[in-house]
This record gives sequence, C-alpha cells and structure tokens, in this order.
Amino acid sequence: MSSTFTVAEVMGQEVAKPTTPMITKATIASVMLALVGVCAGLYAQYVGHHNAFANTREMPWGILIANYAYFAIISTGLCLLSVLSHIFGNNRLTPLANRMVYLSIVVIFGGFVIIGLELENPHRMLLYNIISPNLTSNIWWMGTLYGMAVGFMFLEFYLIMAGKYSFALVLGVFGALAELAANTNLGAVFSTLSARPFWYGSQLPVYFLASAVLTGAAALTVFTSWSYKLQDEEMSPEIRKGIEGAGKVMFTTLILIAVATSWKFISCFVGGTEEGRLAALTLLNGPLATNFWVFEIAVGMLFPLVIMTLSRMKSVSALTTAAIMILIGAYFQRYDLVVAGQIIPVFNADGTMQNALAYMPSLTEFLVALGGFGVVASGYMFGEHFLGKVFRQAGHN
Repeated sequence: MSSTFTVAEVMGQEVAKPTTPMITKATIASVMLALVGVCAGLYAQYVGHHNAFANTREMPWGILIANYAYFAIISTGLCLLSVLSHIFGNNRLTPLANRMVYLSIVVIFGGFVIIGLELENPHRMLLYNIISPNLTSNIWWMGTLYGMAVGFMFLEFYLIMAGKYSFALVLGVFGALAELAANTNLGAVFSTLSARPFWYGSQLPVYFLASAVLTGAAALTVFTSWSYKLQDEEMSPEIRKGIEGAGKVMFTTLILIAVATSWKFISCFVGGTEEGRLAALTLLNGPLATNFWVFEIAVGMLFPLVIMTLSRMKSVSALTTAAIMILIGAYFQRYDLVVAGQIIPVFNADGTMQNALAYMPSLTEFLVALGGFGVVASGYMFGEHFLGKVFRQAGHN
C-alpha cells in the first residue's frame, strides 16, 4: 500500500472514535486485574517467596512457570504467523498480520511480568544477564533471545505504523528467528534435565514449536473476533477469510499435538524409566487425571476438532469457540507438564505413586497468575482503542 501515516495521526483518529461502554468497562477491569497481580507479586517480594508461594525445594517450579511458558509460547506462534503472512503476502492471514505483531508483543510482555514477579531477585537477572553471561545455559539463551525478539518486534511495529514496510519486514524476520530460537530453548530448559525423566528427551522443543503455532492461531482468532464484537462492527469478508485460514492452521496443528501427546505416553511405558512411567500415571489416573482427561484431552483437543469438523471452518463463532477451548486446554497442558515433571521425587524409595508430592498454588500465586492475564488483556484493550487503523492495514505484503 502506498499511503503512510504517523503514530500521532493513527492515535488521533482512533481516539476520536467513540468508545463503547463495553470497551471502557473491559479496559478498567483488565487494568485492575493487572494491578492486583502486580501488588501480589510485590507482596511476595516483601514477605519472601518462601512464605507467599507454595513452591518447595522438592518442587521449585509451579503455576507461575507454567504461566510464563504459556504466554511465551503463544507469543512465538503469533510472531511466526505474522512474519509468514507478511513474507508470503496476499494470503488469508495477511489482513491480520499487523494485529499479530502487536499481540505478540503484548502477550510476551505479560510473560515477562509473570517471570519478573516469580523471581526473588529480578534485578539480578537483568544485571548479570549482561555483565556475566552464561553461554552454556539454556535459561540465559531463552531470556536473551526473547529480549531480542521483543526489541525487534517493537521496532517492526513502529515501522509498520510509519509505513516503512520493507524495513519492518526485515526486522520481523529477525524477530521471528529470535522467537523461534527462544521457544526451542524454552523447551530445552525442560528437556535437558536428565533427573526429570518425564521431561527429558528431544521431543519438547519441537512440541513447544507446534504448540506455538496452534495457540498463536487460536489467540489470533479469539482476539480478532472479540475486537469486532467490542466495537460492534461488521466483520469484512477479508477478515472472515483470515479467521478461516487461522482455523485451518488450528485444525492441522491440533492433530499434530494429539499425535505427539500419544507418543509421549507410549514412550513412557515402552522402554521408559520407572520415574517417567509414574509421572505419566499421575496424569492418566493420578492427582492430575482430571486436568488431563477433562481439560487437556476433551476441552483442548476433542471438542475443538469436532466443532471445526462439523462447522467445516466456515463459522466465525464456531471457530472462536474452538479457539477458546484450545487456549484453555493449552493452559492446562503447560501446568500439567510443569507439575507432572516434578511430582515424583527424584529419590522415590518404594517406586510407587504413594510418595508423590502435593502442590496447590497459594492465593498469592493465583493472583500473580491472574495479573499476567490482566496485563495481556490491558494491552489488548489499549491496542483496540488506539491502534485500530494499524490493525486494518494489510501491511508490508
């Protein structure tokens, strides 16, 4: 497209547009939720994480690590899909590409808030990440690469708003490569821990990448559909086709996730270690069974596949419902993965589930986790209010 516009022009035109009461209420609720989560995190910093959180030496990772992984993986999927739609222009996802760039930034920022409040000394992370880098650490690479990705995406989105599409595309590619590397490093943080057989192996980095594409397409579907409902606008044919394209991505990758999940459990019982088998049993018929069968399998996989098949991916409301279910299932996938990998003690004397550890997130952890969703929702609402014109531009195609 040949027209360009400045940031001030974009924001000026969008602010002039009347704001619906629903947008106002949703924005206030999102900001309040984010503030509650941040205050809970600051409270944990004051009284000590060991007093505010339910984590122990035996189970050091809990719901906040699961939340961070959830947001980071979604951000990767949004970033990858946006770059692919920009590179291979004039496809169904192209009209949604600019929105994906912005949402990717917002979602990863929610993840950063979560991990910053989860760490007992986040300032040390920022300081020593720069002055004392550990190039052999997957966690160091993950944080560094996600930081680089956010920087690239910020610049890309600014250039999109300024109409500098060629430069924006270059930065978008760099951002996508950084997100891709960061996402697989996130999987490697788990998969390289040989003391945790349920995580150990080469599957998780690839599984996280497939999950990124799945949840990225689902998040795009939900946020796009909600934006038109909030604005009480009619969806254009191009946007409808874009959501239908996202639905096809969801359907394909959901099948891949189902196959990967099946083989994960098969590998635990065929040639796997006793500890890995016990961890799998906690999901199949143990303390995590409800999470697994109801939310991961039924809500997160089976129902969305049935809905998308019956609707033939032609109904926006059906695709939105399936996408919401996928996002719910993905959240429980992240939580169950984190907890199941630690629930069996490293030194399990009798080799049964009798010694399985108990973990229930504390109220403070719940509030911090909800605060992360508040941060994402606040960013989304502000974007819809101020940057609607940018989202409706096809961008650098």
